[in-house]
Amino acid sequence: MDATFTAEQDEIRRTLRELLLKRCGPEEVRAAARNADGYDPALWEALARQLGLPGLALPEAYGGVGCSVTELALASEELGRVLAPSPLLATAVLSAPLVLALGSADQRAALLPRIASGELTAALAVSGPGLTTALGLTGDNSGDWAGGGRAGGVQARRVDGAWRLYGQADQVLGGHSAGLLVVAAHTGGFARSRTLLFLVEAGATRVRQTSLDETRSLARLQFRDVEAELLGDDDESVDADVTGALAAVGDSAAAVLATEAVGAADRVLERTVEYVKQREQFGRAIGSFQAVKHRLADLYVQVQAARSAAYYAAWATAAGEEQAGGLALAQALEALRTTASEAVQLHGGIGFTWEHEAHLYFKRAAGDELLFGPVHRLRAYAADAARLFGGGEVAV
Repeated sequence: MDATFTAEQDEIRRTLRELLLKRCGPEEVRAAARNADGYDPALWEALARQLGLPGLALPEAYGGVGCSVTELALASEELGRVLAPSPLLATAVLSAPLVLALGSADQRAALLPRIASGELTAALAVSGPGLTTALGLTGDNSGDWAGGGRAGGVQARRVDGAWRLYGQADQVLGGHSAGLLVVAAHTGGFARSRTLLFLVEAGATRVRQTSLDETRSLARLQFRDVEAELLGDDDESVDADVTGALAAVGDSAAAVLATEAVGAADRVLERTVEYVKQREQFGRAIGSFQAVKHRLADLYVQVQAARSAAYYAAWATAAGEEQAGGLALAQALEALRTTASEAVQLHGGIGFTWEHEAHLYFKRAAGDELLFGPVHRLRAYAADAARLFGGGEVAV
């Protein structure tokens, strides 16, 4: 493994950081999160048209840049530093790779260029709180997480030659404003039970939910006899390896999420170090106290270890290796949670106030662990998959 970044990768990070520092202060982040779309459309247009972020990891044949997950992860690290609300995760990390992997030639040609340009945003809709299971991060995704049997979750039926969806999906990232929904639905009943993916552009009832982390918008989607298009060719998609594609996306998404969490942890640590140099007690800066120095040193080590794991996961995923993403994500989420918690403590009373940016990072840490964790499940399933304990199942 060559851990040295290329000049192109360094330029992506530098350019993106300069833009975000100008456009994403704490007040701008709050305003963007409370926008009807859940993000700042002007900033998204700049990220898409000027920097090409949505198409960073898409092939040039579909209007993308042709880079790998590594570049997408580095870009997400910069977005994580400022907690910038954007549809990048839902669109480019979770949805676009599924269209690329499973879509028919016509679907890829029609959708991917629009996604790469930023014109079309997308969201992956999974039944209930089963996103990490669907992505193969906290459990085997070959089960009935999409809605087993004849009821529950999201069901798909073929009526007069057309597919119709019924059911509900909660906690869908960016689902209330996405132009395209990639919906995981159960079909086949008991005779031929299987999970397929469908494309929906209109017809679903969308309700934006109140979320712990306001910088990540969540939605509840209801499908009442909604017409949908099967992702892929009709003759081939019924036998497509949907769970395998979801697991591959899960591994790359975990690497991207890990770098994003590392970016957030690094930034909140920087802000905390700046503050303890200014805040005084007993006539001296609290950063000069040995106990505070030790706490900050421990945080620095934890963040750097998480960064190493996240970078390795991004490199390994780009190189075609698997099973690195979940462990890196666990390490990064734990580092962000610990760093954000210490930041609130070391900022004193002001750190607990709604107006201070420390609470934004604390809520991102708590929200991400609820959505993509918890940490012990990520680690337990990774250990189980690697047969670390002799091939037996690990209790989670």
